[in-house]
Amino acid sequence: MTGLYIHIPFCARKCPYCDFYSFAGTETEKDDYLKAVLACLKKWSSTIHEPVDTVYFGGGTPSVFGGERITAILGGIRENYALAGDAEITVECNPSSVSDDFFRVLHRHGVNRLSMGLQSAVDSERLRLGRTSSAAQVESAVKAAKKVGFRNISLDVMLGVPGQKKESLRETLDFLLKLDIPHISAYMLKIEEGTTFHKLQNCLSLPDEDTVCDFYLQTAQKLKDAGYHHYEISNFAREGFESRHNLRYWKGEDYLGIGPSAHSFLGGKRFFYQRDFQAFLAGAEPTYDGEGGDEEEYIMLHLRLSSGLNFTEFQNKYGKDIKNEITQKAKPYQDAELLTCDEDGIRLTEKGFLVSNSIIASLI
Repeated sequence: MTGLYIHIPFCARKCPYCDFYSFAGTETEKDDYLKAVLACLKKWSSTIHEPVDTVYFGGGTPSVFGGERITAILGGIRENYALAGDAEITVECNPSSVSDDFFRVLHRHGVNRLSMGLQSAVDSERLRLGRTSSAAQVESAVKAAKKVGFRNISLDVMLGVPGQKKESLRETLDFLLKLDIPHISAYMLKIEEGTTFHKLQNCLSLPDEDTVCDFYLQTAQKLKDAGYHHYEISNFAREGFESRHNLRYWKGEDYLGIGPSAHSFLGGKRFFYQRDFQAFLAGAEPTYDGEGGDEEEYIMLHLRLSSGLNFTEFQNKYGKDIKNEITQKAKPYQDAELLTCDEDGIRLTEKGFLVSNSIIASLI
């Protein structure tokens, strides 16, 4: 099976923390982009021989691209690829740029999963993040999507935003649980170069590192108590609602990315399209980014998952028994309750997730 990622590089406005490739496009640019994506899909169809079982529209803000254009791309996918009958088809949405008609169009054309940006249920925090919609609008959007028939809905929250306190995070988590959605992503704010937040970081009232770590553990415990499975460092789901597309990344499975800045992993090779809208419209080829899927990458990606690294699966894939070597290296971290290790494999704990980069670097 293969996954498709479609990058939609349009946003109504740029959020101050965002470093994704996006801009405010005109209607003409959106129409031109639709044509370019359809042409690119057709071009790649001769290379993709396996059925497509996940499709993900990310951005940017796909909802500002419009339901008709999104479903036109889905039509191009169905025309050129074998789309599995149970394919997971996700569209990212901004609650301020959706309507009942938008949801109806998506649902009618087979979209079965939505991902919306909440970031915070506290409007003052949302305003600092550049989010123009209120928490009430987010709630209305979720209710509208459910009324149309969507059941697989995910919301994003951000930890460590300017001015955030333990009490305001609790308010956000309570808001999420009230909405009764099956998937939640919780990301710690990272100040990226080139963003407005990077320029203003000395003026931002940011929680310190220890406080953000406490926020993460607070979130994990609250969602666990509410019946969510912490299946990946930043992701929580009720049973059966894990993001199949994102799991593809962490399990090292094939996916094709279409659009400027979109990355791909096919047949052990990685490549990406440059962050250049006009070059993509002109049909520019992607840039080769080296081989992928080696042993170290496999270990690194699987340790992002709560299921962790399975020794038998690793040996079957690479013909190497690493159990004794990894177990010895892992012992100090196990003693510190940062991971668990047994005969089957190794898994990071929630405290271990907080320092995953250093642990993984030590293990590999």
